[in-house]
Amino acid sequence: MAACETYSKRFIEEVQRWGNMKQTGVSLRYMMEFGSNPTEKNLLISAHFLHKELPIRIATRVLDLDSLPYGLSDKPAVLKVRDWYLDSFRDVRSFPHIKDANDEKDFTQMIKAIKLRHNNVVPTMALGVKQLKKALDQKLLHHDHHLVQIHHFMDRFYLSRIGLRMLIGQHIELHTPDPPPHTVGYIHTKMSPLQVARNASQDARSLCFREYGTAPDVNIYGDPTFTFAYVPLHLHLMVFELVKNSLRAVQERYMDSDKVAPPVRIIVADGIEDVTIKISDEGGGIPRSGLPKIFTYLYSTADNTFDSDPDMETGNSVTMAGYGYGIPISRLYARYFGGDLQIISMEGYGTDAYLHLSRLGDSQEPLP
Repeated sequence: MAACETYSKRFIEEVQRWGNMKQTGVSLRYMMEFGSNPTEKNLLISAHFLHKELPIRIATRVLDLDSLPYGLSDKPAVLKVRDWYLDSFRDVRSFPHIKDANDEKDFTQMIKAIKLRHNNVVPTMALGVKQLKKALDQKLLHHDHHLVQIHHFMDRFYLSRIGLRMLIGQHIELHTPDPPPHTVGYIHTKMSPLQVARNASQDARSLCFREYGTAPDVNIYGDPTFTFAYVPLHLHLMVFELVKNSLRAVQERYMDSDKVAPPVRIIVADGIEDVTIKISDEGGGIPRSGLPKIFTYLYSTADNTFDSDPDMETGNSVTMAGYGYGIPISRLYARYFGGDLQIISMEGYGTDAYLHLSRLGDSQEPLP
């Protein structure tokens, strides 16, 4: 492959060797218990774990990126992502053995730079898929079995990315000198799902206002005093994505109507195993034939918002339509800590999204 030319044969062989090693998963509970006491000794243990684990996870993805069907591996955007992963692999592998607190601080700065380097991976990969869609025969796109491989790869790739960013981000956050109460790195031990849902809904409504000049109401129901341990960042992202879709569906259905647009409703229920958040809209629903497509990476209910910008300078702008990957990635965020996302639709009426979050926190990371 052309991109290999900048890397030596020996380096690529090392990537292949590490890419075949076994990954080690951790649970939310373990991250919480381990991080609740970020002593110098614990930070050293964490850094040693990452020093060994990150190259395995990064190399595994490089091997995946090299073996995609239909020439997806050769698309410029995918080659760019692959190079980011190879550079990060080299950075971690070339970092010397971590002996003391100073080494650990340097290591933390290095993985912080890696996290930054990978900020635009999701939109860049989405661009690669779009480049593939343009090149593929349209007939191929209508035969789902031809694209199952790509879908499974994207699921594995994005799930792995969630894990990488969680591990790196958790280690970095443990260095915060005066962390807010009840926080252990990225984890909030007393997170109010109602409050996170409220913040995410406000963000989604602001976006809807920007796009349409108006936005349906969002009504939220549930126990405001209920809290559990979770990652607020993940929950915000999932609720934002689902509410954004609901607002757009309602807005477009009622745009030219004399009737007042009905509100989007969010219900938070705290069960023994799961916390479930239901997001309901009256936006007209999705045809039954279209439901399986909403979890693929080759479907969007609106035109994609970028075309061929190889540098992804526009990759940070969020629009109501998105790139067609918000729903499948939200499901991966839910599954990462043992939850799930289900979508049930009533064509001609509306859609219900059920976001299940495991409140036990002891399921291992799924390691693709």
